Amino acid sequence: MKNLDEMQVKGKVAMITGSARGIGRACALALAEAGADIAVGLRDENTDHGLIREIEKMGRKAIPLQMDVTNMEEIKTADDKTVKSFGRIDILVNNAGIAPGNNIEDVTERDFDYTLAVNLKGTFFVSQLAGAVMRKHQFGRIINLSSQAGFVALPAESVYCMTKAGISHLTKCFAVEWAKYNITVNAVAPTFIFTPGTEEYLADKKNEDLVLSKIVLGKIGEPKDVANAVLFLASPAASMITGTTLLVDGGWTAV
Repeated sequence: MKNLDEMQVKGKVAMITGSARGIGRACALALAEAGADIAVGLRDENTDHGLIREIEKMGRKAIPLQMDVTNMEEIKTADDKTVKSFGRIDILVNNAGIAPGNNIEDVTERDFDYTLAVNLKGTFFVSQLAGAVMRKHQFGRIINLSSQAGFVALPAESVYCMTKAGISHLTKCFAVEWAKYNITVNAVAPTFIFTPGTEEYLADKKNEDLVLSKIVLGKIGEPKDVANAVLFLASPAASMITGTTLLVDGGWTAV
């Protein structure tokens, strides 16, 4: 069916930051299943936890990238390696992010700077360098990971909330400036998702109950719920969508 074909990314090359686990891993697998070859961005290229093998079993090509998004040299080297291996970058998923919890009065300058370096600076410069490749080919799809925390205040997450709100507005800036190159730039903003990063928090029944009381659909999301939204925005089905943030929050922000 033509509609199903439009949700495919056959023959495309996708780079995903923070791919080792959770949402990043799910995005890599979803894009590979839909036909893309994958450049797997990892903070440690030797710890892909079997992701490369999984992608190759689908009949797709995959390469590991040493890619600490706070390190400009690593970003450039990863970009060059992807182009050398695949010839281009069609899709970029800026998934790498951190969320160190701290009450406002306890936030240190070091925590503040590092959170901004990963969540905002990393997203900006990875996009800048991958976008240079996209501009040459007059095509690109950039999907940033924002969060519902960019739309509502979460206690003890002030710096994280600020960066994720920044991601949503940065998405608009890139979208407006790069539309002339046939590059769309969008964001996905998830609620709490079952990942290794949230496992400890959600293991506390009080925390789980609190989260569930806010999500009107009454369930906590899985990484595939976010990956499906990313795949949609990367696909031809979303070719007329740019500068938007798609909330995958189970209705949290609707109330």
